[in-house]
Amino acid sequence: MRAGRAGENQQEYIRRVVDTEIDSALRALPAVVLEGPRACGKTSTGREHTQSEVLFAGNAAARTAAEVDPAEVLSGPEPRLLDEWQLAPNIWNHMRATADDGRRPGRFILTGSAVPADDITRHTGAGRIKRVRMRPMSLFESGLSTGQVSLHDIFESSVGYIEKSQVELGDVIAATCRGGWPGCIRLEIQAAQEYAEAYLEEVCRADVPQLGASRNPVRLRRMLRSLARNISGEVSQRALATDTGGETPLDPRTVAAYLDALARVYVTEDLPAWSIALRSRASLRQAPKRHLADPSLAVAALGADPKRLLNDLETFGLLFESLAIRDLRVYAQSFGGLLAHYRDSNELEVDAIIERRDGSWIAVEIKLGGTSAIEHAARSLFKLRDAVDTSRAVKPSNLVILTAIGYGYDRPDGITVVPITALGP
Repeated sequence: MRAGRAGENQQEYIRRVVDTEIDSALRALPAVVLEGPRACGKTSTGREHTQSEVLFAGNAAARTAAEVDPAEVLSGPEPRLLDEWQLAPNIWNHMRATADDGRRPGRFILTGSAVPADDITRHTGAGRIKRVRMRPMSLFESGLSTGQVSLHDIFESSVGYIEKSQVELGDVIAATCRGGWPGCIRLEIQAAQEYAEAYLEEVCRADVPQLGASRNPVRLRRMLRSLARNISGEVSQRALATDTGGETPLDPRTVAAYLDALARVYVTEDLPAWSIALRSRASLRQAPKRHLADPSLAVAALGADPKRLLNDLETFGLLFESLAIRDLRVYAQSFGGLLAHYRDSNELEVDAIIERRDGSWIAVEIKLGGTSAIEHAARSLFKLRDAVDTSRAVKPSNLVILTAIGYGYDRPDGITVVPITALGP
């Protein structure tokens, strides 16, 4: 537990999209909770906004102090960082009571890499706390995207013409394998992939068993590999169980327990199905699409590398979709946007719907590129536009095709084509 500027003597900080959201929340509320997968940068980001800190991970003394003298743990220059607070869950109610004292804003930032097993945070009370989701770094944050095109602005206007960048498909493949982990940004690809493999091993060995799920890391690795094979798909728990293969596939109940545990440590983040009124008698599918927190984890589970993916663009197309969903989530969160996917009983599919609080929405198809793929995406977007009952829902603000590389432009039919290497918040 130390006081003083918590960001001193740290490696140069790379600003994150959520920093603006955190600043705004601290001006309005007593506490902010940063939630997200381990190693996505929560501690570094928290330190950028705080004046003192308590680090509970690897610090038994701090965890004991939270039990015997929580007032002392909470005492210090504010905002005060309570890092990995779920390791000392007793501190939550004391922090909440302290936040009630005067209700002044900007008192605490808490970071957490796991949802507490006993759900002790369910009684938070209004006006005290804002939860901010953090994810691995987007291509804009890691520097591969120029951010020339704002996702927020796509709701309001066209993009015009954007020159092709120097980024090649191999660079996007490498970024997918490296992932958005801040600790990997400056690593060579091979080292970054070893990092992702070690991350998965730790998830199987320690993170999931701590939440009470089965302590069989071999079975969990099999299921993670199945998730990776079905990345960006609507695979059911039963299908995942069958796909684990071998003479003894996993029981669907075991798969359900694993999926719950993985979600609680933010290793998975499924994309829900969109709900909207339709003109036709088609029914909406409700199954979510499966995604891991970062596509590098899927690459690691598959045992793939950039060379293999360059020679297997069908597999990389699914990984690229997961990369794009990660980035769209980061950018949309900056303006309160929510993501979903669309599929109906007529087998019409659209990869992403981004909806703002006011009900306005855009539809996004995600493709590596190429004329035929772009034309196919355009047909799907127009079918969705025509399927929505505009007497009960607003028309789309825009229809977008998000590509891996290439030019950005507005098609004569009104569809906007944007390379992910030009997209930002």
